[in-house]
Amino acid sequence: MEPAFRRNPRLHLPGLPFRAAAPGLPFLRVLLAAACLVPAGSALAAPATQAEMETYTSLAALNVCIARASGVEFEQAVGVAAETITRWIQDTHQSAIAPVSASPLSLEDLRRGAVNAAVIGAVEICPDQVPPQVLRDVRQAVQSSAPGAAAGQPPLPPPSPQPAATPTPKPPRR
Repeated sequence: MEPAFRRNPRLHLPGLPFRAAAPGLPFLRVLLAAACLVPAGSALAAPATQAEMETYTSLAALNVCIARASGVEFEQAVGVAAETITRWIQDTHQSAIAPVSASPLSLEDLRRGAVNAAVIGAVEICPDQVPPQVLRDVRQAVQSSAPGAAAGQPPLPPPSPQPAATPTPKPPRR
């Protein structure tokens, strides 16, 4: 079968013969053959680090906050944010999270952790966008798991909402 760029004159660069329009075609064939021999990138991936997990958690929480501010229901906003992070960890890190386990986590464990991370992050970043009952439940859970809670110390006061940060101007491009 004839290549598409030879059959359709709109697929080549104007003013160049058809062969000149795709000068790297033999190289692309070699590159494609080599790519088939190399294992997928995720097979060579390392487990997610603590720093990466903090970034993913922040992104999930931010997505929840943006979705909620746009009128999306809380459960749906959390679900989409959590599933995005779950898929990313699954594809990029083969479901492995270094601070949690040496072996890959199940899909259910990844999803449960991503939902928790998105909700806790949203409570920290945009408490005004979190339903009151969820806000109370998360704050109680965080206080009961705080280091002083087991030693009989009084619980920490609830965090006060922080004002929205003003965006900093981007430096000029060079």
